Amino acid sequence: MTDSSFQLKGSVVTTVLLDIQKFSLDDIIFHLKEKIEQVPHFFNQAPVIVDISKTKESIQLDQFEALIEALNALNLGVIGWRCDPARLPDWKATVTIPLLPASKARAINAESGAKSSDQQDVVVKKIVEERVVSHSSKVITKPIRSGQQVYSEGDLIVLAQVSEGAEVLADGNIHVYGALRGRALAGVKGDKNARIFCKSLEAELVSIAGNFMLSDALQKSIWKDSAQVLLNDENLDVVPL
Repeated sequence: MTDSSFQLKGSVVTTVLLDIQKFSLDDIIFHLKEKIEQVPHFFNQAPVIVDISKTKESIQLDQFEALIEALNALNLGVIGWRCDPARLPDWKATVTIPLLPASKARAINAESGAKSSDQQDVVVKKIVEERVVSHSSKVITKPIRSGQQVYSEGDLIVLAQVSEGAEVLADGNIHVYGALRGRALAGVKGDKNARIFCKSLEAELVSIAGNFMLSDALQKSIWKDSAQVLLNDENLDVVPL
């Protein structure tokens, strides 16, 4: 199952990694709900891996089961869990969810500029499978309305606005010669050099190669002005044009 943002081609595997630093069920669910409420389609039916490798305290079976039940209630599907091999709980064989080995995939902070992991109770991450990018382009001349989703295997050029609730995706760069009010995801197959350009940045979400930033963070940098978004050492930079 892929994240709804990447269903068009089915060639990018996107999984939510729930990296728990300190186990507090209420805090974990609170942070997740905040993220989901901002971009519900981005997390809808997303597969989840629960990672308790970094938790210092012991987690009991009833706590773990309560977490899984809460994640399912948020419309997230838990596909596995991870733990420090030296600190495996005695109930490891009791749960039906598979215990997964350490991943070699690239883990990406869910929000650029986030605090270091030792300052957070929970970190939501995206795991992105990198693929080769093609370079054909698509040009859209009409406004992209709310609820519409447009994808390009190369660059995507929009000569109008992208409305709130709309979504534009590209394997390459995204150019919006109007207001970008919806969601823009460039480099969806792992191209770290992809960029997003727009005449007026008012986006709900921008993403490059799986790294994404939400509107609340964007409003603290450049808002309602010409801007470009680029990836710099796994963090998103938003700079004026």
